[in-house]
Amino acid sequence: MTIYNFSAGPAVLPKEVLQQAQTEMLDWHGSGMSVMEMSHRGKEYMGIQAQAEADLRELMGIPANYKVLFLQGGASQQFAMVPLNLLRGKLSADYVNTGEWSKKAISEAKKFSYVNVVANNADKNGSYVPTFDSWKLDKNAAYLHYTPNETIGGVEFNWLPSTGNVPLVADMSSNILSRAVDVSKFGLIYAGAQKNIGPAGLTIVIVREDLIGHPPSGLPTMLDYKTHADNDSMYNTPPTYGIYIAGLVFQMLKRKGGIAQMEKTNIEKAKLLYAAIDGSNGFYHCPVATSDRSRMNVPFTLKDADLDGDFLKQAEARGLLQLKGHRSVGGMRASIYNAMPLEGVQALVNFMNEFSRSKG
Repeated sequence: MTIYNFSAGPAVLPKEVLQQAQTEMLDWHGSGMSVMEMSHRGKEYMGIQAQAEADLRELMGIPANYKVLFLQGGASQQFAMVPLNLLRGKLSADYVNTGEWSKKAISEAKKFSYVNVVANNADKNGSYVPTFDSWKLDKNAAYLHYTPNETIGGVEFNWLPSTGNVPLVADMSSNILSRAVDVSKFGLIYAGAQKNIGPAGLTIVIVREDLIGHPPSGLPTMLDYKTHADNDSMYNTPPTYGIYIAGLVFQMLKRKGGIAQMEKTNIEKAKLLYAAIDGSNGFYHCPVATSDRSRMNVPFTLKDADLDGDFLKQAEARGLLQLKGHRSVGGMRASIYNAMPLEGVQALVNFMNEFSRSKG
């Protein structure tokens, strides 16, 4: 039986990447060492990290005046590092609230500055993206922060905010590499790796160079982007194995047509799953506004919550795992990141159709 893992994160990784890592586990390229036991200062590992950065730059079209940092601490640490580094003497920052991860970023930023919440979708339980003409922007803000994809609520921006001279900051943890983005439109992008990049433990930051080097007095060394930029992400020991796996993912994406091809496939997967939900005559329901539905995280409920347990039990018996919704919202959630094959989504749709016919 083929297993399909719909976990929101840590999430499914490409099978061919795992197989390559397995092959190289004990002896990387004749070095006699596993990557996880290499010195991060050795030529073997330094080559791995340099190649990973070069491949990511190529995939995303990252301009030369941006630094790529391989960090630890997860996206949650970036909730603090962003305001600490990007306020640059200003007193406030703009934030968009579209769900649980936005709220966490806002809560952390409030410890360091005034936060102007320019838009909020709480009036409809976080089920949509507020239209740009409704945002209350501050032209003097240090930056504007938003979460392009809310993993829990399943809300995704299908457009790019225009912020003028105010740096745009994005938490792309759950949709990085899934669609084309113009990096030059952003001041800073950050992402935890455990959804579309690699294993948990690695965080990637892409930051415009002019935004680095303006920390407040007393900022801890490890929380200063300049520390990591000046030391090629090796001020301390980086998450070496996570970077190695990420590098394999980047190479695989390049072989398979890059982000453009990945986006095409993601659109196909999402259309297939949403069609099954919308075509179920109300047996399944997605609460997210149609125009703002995520391609990565698809939440849905059954017409009778008493059927949830049976749905999950039967799904697991079919090899369809981790479909239970987040504890804060309930229902179901299928996370269909880059590494989820079209066949996995088709298998889920087939099961959903059968289940609705038997229980409807």
